[in-house]
Amino acid sequence: MERRQEIGHQDLLERQAQIAKTLGVSRDFDAAAEAERRIAFLADYLKQNALRTLVLGISGGVDSLAAGLLAQRAVERLRKGGSEAEFIAVRLPYGNQADEADARKCLEVIGPDRVGSIDIRPATDAMMEEVMRDAADLLEGERFHFHLGNIKARQRMIAQYALAGASRGIVIGTDHAAEALMGFYTKFGDGAADILPLAGLNKRRVRAVARHLGAPDDLVEKVPTADLESDAPLKPDEAVYGVTYEEIDDFLEGKSISDESLGKILTSHQVSAHKRELPVVP
Repeated sequence: MERRQEIGHQDLLERQAQIAKTLGVSRDFDAAAEAERRIAFLADYLKQNALRTLVLGISGGVDSLAAGLLAQRAVERLRKGGSEAEFIAVRLPYGNQADEADARKCLEVIGPDRVGSIDIRPATDAMMEEVMRDAADLLEGERFHFHLGNIKARQRMIAQYALAGASRGIVIGTDHAAEALMGFYTKFGDGAADILPLAGLNKRRVRAVARHLGAPDDLVEKVPTADLESDAPLKPDEAVYGVTYEEIDDFLEGKSISDESLGKILTSHQVSAHKRELPVVP
């Protein structure tokens, strides 16, 4: 029995290591080196593809803050080298945003070249009204605000692509290894983007990069929320996960966590596999 348990535990450890490898999480980490590598990555991609603009939605959380700081540094580097480049940071509230003050503070910290604001509420509500007209029986009930939240996320991406398309640009996504592991994003919503400068970083490393680039502690350590469900604004990510970011980050760094948390993480990873794949074909 003990031998069987040892084999089972070893399988879990191998699965943990393989997941971290697939998501690009390295064992070693240096915030300064990672920030530099990712700034260069953004700048080189723009230049090599004859593009001029980076577009990013700023939510008020540390992920978009970190990505925005990287983006602004990248376009500034390109301009110093004689290339035309601009960073457009766009606010995408659904009417009034609960943490609007944090979003504005993030913009002050980033100092983007251009700031826009697009209220997604009219488009979101119009789309939901049309869907409800023919399929209210599918959307009504306790999951209504969850479905509405997914429409919000996809409308935000429509707006960002409109700006990118009009400015010879690309859209930055804020997905990182912790969210990718848990599948915590809307498919073809915030999961849709052209370039992912935070890929391979877990949450604590995203925070470390943001802090290295000058972000203040109150924004770096802000409780992460998706803020998509209107009936539960600013609901913490960890309340949805059932595990903490500390445990998720430890998992990605190959550290030991409780069996209960390990089970929740592996289950979330398995059921969200479709989000990390290209569309399936016969």
